[in-house]
Amino acid sequence: MTELAVHTTAIPGLLVIDLPLPGDDRGWFKENWQREKMVAAGLPDFGPVQNNISYNQAVGVTRGIHAEPWDKYVSVATGRVFGAWVDLREGDSFGATHWHEIGPGTAVFVPRGVGNAFQTLEAPAAYTYLVNDHWSAAAQSQYTFLSLADETAAIPWPIPLADAELSAKDRAHPRLAEVTPVPPRRTLVVGGGGQLGRALAALWESRADVDVVTRAQLDIAEALSVDAFDFSPYGTIVNAAAHTAVDAAETPEGRQEAWAVNAAGVGRLVEAARTQRATLVHVSSDYVFDGTAEVHTEDEPPSPLGVYGQTKASGDQLVAMLPDHYLVRTSWVVGEGANFVDTMAGLAERGIDPSVVDDQIGRITLAEDLAAAIDHLLTARPAPGTYNITNDGEPLSWAQIAAEVFALTGHDPARITPVSTATYYAGKDGIAPRPARSVLDLAKITATGFTPREQLAALRAHLRPSALAGID
Repeated sequence: MTELAVHTTAIPGLLVIDLPLPGDDRGWFKENWQREKMVAAGLPDFGPVQNNISYNQAVGVTRGIHAEPWDKYVSVATGRVFGAWVDLREGDSFGATHWHEIGPGTAVFVPRGVGNAFQTLEAPAAYTYLVNDHWSAAAQSQYTFLSLADETAAIPWPIPLADAELSAKDRAHPRLAEVTPVPPRRTLVVGGGGQLGRALAALWESRADVDVVTRAQLDIAEALSVDAFDFSPYGTIVNAAAHTAVDAAETPEGRQEAWAVNAAGVGRLVEAARTQRATLVHVSSDYVFDGTAEVHTEDEPPSPLGVYGQTKASGDQLVAMLPDHYLVRTSWVVGEGANFVDTMAGLAERGIDPSVVDDQIGRITLAEDLAAAIDHLLTARPAPGTYNITNDGEPLSWAQIAAEVFALTGHDPARITPVSTATYYAGKDGIAPRPARSVLDLAKITATGFTPREQLAALRAHLRPSALAGID
């Protein structure tokens, strides 16, 4: 008996599957789709939601070539067909072909955007296919077609098309030179008004397949806003939105807002990603830890001290339930917008000598480096899961970073007065607890091939060139 086996083809993602057919004199039995076994054998966990059957009662019936906006898994219950596929997706493999005879013991996984066709060789033929989206007239309008007789594809139909039975529509499909390639699924950046959102927008400015939305366009804290948003074009969702007002989160109003954005809002994005089979990139925080560990690894259980950290930890747990996700944990982000580094540079310029805490230890993260790391994850595609991402280098206190800012902008670093957290916040109400150590282990992201910049080099690059004039 044939063993279950998965074979690759010249078309990326198009897979041919050998199916076992145990049987006796009475007939045979097959597991046409068996998720656990087939995913283990190498098939994508594509989540079928609809099963269709095309019944073909005569030899020579020929259908296609149709590229559809979903993945599908095709096989034959009775009869035998000649299957043919042409890659109609945008990219280097556009126009690549594969053909294969399909009987009950063979199945083929056809990724979105690959044109599918078949010709009946033995009738009646029950051609069955599972798809991972529901058919609709709107979805059908997104089909891409190719002529069955296209000379470039040069499909060797066993029964000449002149002798085959084709529909009028299938006869009228365009040649390959006239086909507009199927574009890749788009990328959505949520929270485009924040430091990371702006950095991603700048990094991906030249890409036509990226949409960056602000809270005015999509407010994940509001169910009606999320329900009204069309996520269907997106294969990747990057969540750069968060409620980050740490102290405000300790107030009654701020607590509600933090939970609405960082937990409930994240849950809505998780469900949107699940429905669209999209990759979700979500940004987490060092505040999910209590800061007692010298270095925090990706495997450390959450132990948040305050409301902000609790809401972020809650959102993290929701994201982790999605199979295709990257949970990016970071700390001390510095980018375009209000941030600690630019505040210190402004104080130095105005002659103000600040007191800065010296018992909170960590590393800064330039927003542009965080964006670059996210781009790397989506390009390299390491295993889904949690990845710590900050700049590298010797961990420093906030006071040490402030002193570096003063020195790099031509001011005396001795103007910084180091103080303890307790002293700094003495007599102030509504202050959220902070983790004492926010150092994140970077071994996992480094192992994927991404090397974070050293934080002082990144700091120097961030500060305005004019502020660094004359500084060696």
